[in-house]
Amino acid sequence: MNNDKRFAVLIDADNVSDRYIKNIMDELANEGIVTYKRIYGDWTKPALASWKNVLLNHSITPIQQYSYTTGKNATDSAMIIDAMDILYSGNVEGFCIVSSDSDFTRLASRLRESGMYVIGMGERKTPQPFVNACNRFKYLEVISGSLDKEKKSQGESIEHVSDFMPPDAVKKAIFTILDEVSDEDGWALLSEVGNILIKRCPSFDVRNYGYSKLTPFVDSLNAFDISSIPGAKGGVKYIYIKKK
Repeated sequence: MNNDKRFAVLIDADNVSDRYIKNIMDELANEGIVTYKRIYGDWTKPALASWKNVLLNHSITPIQQYSYTTGKNATDSAMIIDAMDILYSGNVEGFCIVSSDSDFTRLASRLRESGMYVIGMGERKTPQPFVNACNRFKYLEVISGSLDKEKKSQGESIEHVSDFMPPDAVKKAIFTILDEVSDEDGWALLSEVGNILIKRCPSFDVRNYGYSKLTPFVDSLNAFDISSIPGAKGGVKYIYIKKK
């Protein structure tokens, strides 16, 4: 039985660069099956001309939305209306909203109220309310690897990027989770701790700090012991607060 979630991906062309599209689609392939692929904008504008080949290569349907009034974002309204139509069709279990615009905060909340799993994707400038309204939020600079290159060129450490949850805050959150879910000896499944951390902090991603896996990232915090069960299938790992 295939338990992959079916997703609708809705992209705000006014707030996303075409260079991120392959990364967006690759990331969603890890989450489930994308059944709706739509992108919204005024395609009569020369600024969106670069999208043509990208949309063809990824079979993304462009939705034309004229800017009827100066200062009003008609694209937002079209995305919201389509999202609700798709929701009521019952054909998906999740949505991916790709935008850095806080106007989609209420939409994300509404979709979650209806039992949808909502993934947000946007640039680091995305307002926190939209980030927190999603089940998970992924920064486009991170999933594309462009942040890593940017920081290396500037001689900075990824873990010090101010937009992300500081490592000390992550450490504190893990302490709290362990206090709640650990057994009588203080041990807890690392995977369970990671899942709870994401639920409480939708934008948490070890890639934000330059890591590809949870274990080395947690190990870098120098506050926890991580142990594997000998002979366990898949290398089940447990986490424990280091004794001082």
